[in-house]
Amino acid sequence: MSWWGKLAGGGLGFALGGPLGAMIGVMLGHQLDKSSAGHAGRIGFDRGSQERTQAAFFTATFSVMGCIAKADGHVSPKEIQLAEQVVEQMRLNKEQRKVAVELFNQGRQDGFMLDDVLEQFRAECQRKTTLIQMFIEIQLQAAYADGVKDPAEERLLHHICNRLGYPVEWLAQLESITFGQQYHSGHAGSAQPASASEIRNAHRVLGVDPAATEADVKKAYRRLMSQHHPDKLISKGLPEEMIEIATEKTQEIRKAYELIQQQRKTHH
Repeated sequence: MSWWGKLAGGGLGFALGGPLGAMIGVMLGHQLDKSSAGHAGRIGFDRGSQERTQAAFFTATFSVMGCIAKADGHVSPKEIQLAEQVVEQMRLNKEQRKVAVELFNQGRQDGFMLDDVLEQFRAECQRKTTLIQMFIEIQLQAAYADGVKDPAEERLLHHICNRLGYPVEWLAQLESITFGQQYHSGHAGSAQPASASEIRNAHRVLGVDPAATEADVKKAYRRLMSQHHPDKLISKGLPEEMIEIATEKTQEIRKAYELIQQQRKTHH
């Protein structure tokens, strides 16, 4: 049975506990009583289980996305559209879509307990950096949904990184990976030479200096591809429904690497 099937079966809210369990439990209309707690234990929602981590990721992702959308004082139509795009990308069923939207709206509320949610999410991820990184990448997309990253949104992103134990200085590379496709996707396989800015961005995507050796570029590429490999992320707790998001990341990293390789061949 999938994580969603177990969740919809009842008892997960109680099993998770804390704000994540409360949100998902209430939204699914479960009675969080002792009988449901015993049922949750039997169906494998022990801490560290893949299904439990996936449920925590799903709950935290959409609720925090709503919080970021509200950071600049209002939620724009584009930010709502982004949430809808993520839902569409995940190919959620009708019930999952409803819960995702409700979580997003919960995160928009003034009383949303962001720090408590982040603290529990970090505990459920059990220091899995690649999983936390994917979470932050999705929140970066939320911050840029309206075309600009508002100072309030940037401060909130830094706060999220600090609460999750993710180095703030890594955000710049995440931004390059997240948005790099708009700079170089049009040149993949193109006979037109890439511009200097596109080449610089491709290096930022891989996190290497333009003067880096071929060996260093290849090492960075393989490391990023390994970190973003969909199967590896799912095994660590990324919901299966988010495999398309992870796949897009690997495609962007591959395009950046190919652009650098093409440029270096041209100049040798």
